[in-house]
Amino acid sequence: MISRMVFLMLPVIIALPLRLSAQPTDRGLQLQQVLMLSRHNLRAPLADNGSVLEQSTRKPWPLWEVPGGHLTVKGGVLEVYMGHYTREWLVQQGLAKKSECPAPGDVLVYANSLQRTVATAQYFIAGAFPGCDIVVTHQRKMGSMDPTFNPVVVDDSEIFNKNALAAMRTVEAKLHLRSAYQQLEKMIDYKNAAACEDKKDCSLSGDVQNKFSADRGKEPGVSGPLKVGNSVVDAFTLQYYQGFPEEQIAWGQIKTPEQWRELSAIKNGYQDVLFTAPLVAREVAAPLLAYIRKSMIDQHKINAPKLTVMVGHDSNVASLLSTLDFKAYDLPEQNEKTPIGGMIVFEHWHDAKNNKDLMRVEYVYQSAKQLRDAQPLSMENPPKRVLLQMNGCSTDASGYCAWDAFVQVLNRAQKEPARP
Repeated sequence: MISRMVFLMLPVIIALPLRLSAQPTDRGLQLQQVLMLSRHNLRAPLADNGSVLEQSTRKPWPLWEVPGGHLTVKGGVLEVYMGHYTREWLVQQGLAKKSECPAPGDVLVYANSLQRTVATAQYFIAGAFPGCDIVVTHQRKMGSMDPTFNPVVVDDSEIFNKNALAAMRTVEAKLHLRSAYQQLEKMIDYKNAAACEDKKDCSLSGDVQNKFSADRGKEPGVSGPLKVGNSVVDAFTLQYYQGFPEEQIAWGQIKTPEQWRELSAIKNGYQDVLFTAPLVAREVAAPLLAYIRKSMIDQHKINAPKLTVMVGHDSNVASLLSTLDFKAYDLPEQNEKTPIGGMIVFEHWHDAKNNKDLMRVEYVYQSAKQLRDAQPLSMENPPKRVLLQMNGCSTDASGYCAWDAFVQVLNRAQKEPARP
């Protein structure tokens, strides 16, 4: 069942409520509809007894204010800032007014039913629509994955499993992470960790092979150095965002931007291997893709929300970008390919002069410094915005592609068999 929960707005930011209504922009285009797929904001890592982190080093991990996997208070503040900026952007683009709350049905906020995703959605509302009766739609049973956001394998055929594992190994072969593994295992003193007990040669950078899985009803998985490295680098990254003193982040051993980039390649590689191989991505992103298609294409314009905000996970973002065949992109001032709190923003525009519809897609995210410093966001200090391009949906110099071409991309993603 789906429950709708009104969030008691926090007095973190004071802003005027607004009403959505499409108004012509200075460019002569009208913004008709926006769908944002967001990764949840800052959470605590999983470092309890028996976790990958606890097994990977005997060094003490710093304590966090919330349980592992939960959104932190700072994560909530960061999301309020993102919501506040989004409101200002909507006003600037003519899809919102400052003086009124959204009309019923104009805004839909939909989150996966975990604490960190629902809380992120609540804080976003607090920043974007303070004082307004906006609800978060989510499954009633908290702690269980909503099928729309659950990136699990459905195909249980032997041929799919064989091809999926081959596809993941192909992506892994392109990573070249040996130097990053060597740096990491020294930082955590891996050879003396609990995971290395009773093992003669225990190393992340040696000949140990990663083992992949693509089993029905489960997320694509991996065991081995890639899993260990991802968990550890993720913890370091979260410590940095949370604002831990530098001497506590990786026990003071990360001192240069080059070190951060090299270590982050492990985390990005983990995500690429598990969720971006086209065959696997299309399998696990199918429910999410169907929901987006329904929201932006199948639903009649009169009834469709003008703003839809979906809050999920990095696996959702990565698999969707791969499924829709987006070109490679770079996010300046960020080491993560799918940053904490970052959003893929699908913008449906209408060109009244030429009577045609257009699509524009951007990655909106906070830089590593904006996250660590908890910088309030506004049109004067905006988050970063990077234009994205889909193969099959050619864009002009401003990032707009034909709406019909976008629809064809969605249709192909649902109907064509994915390549291994």
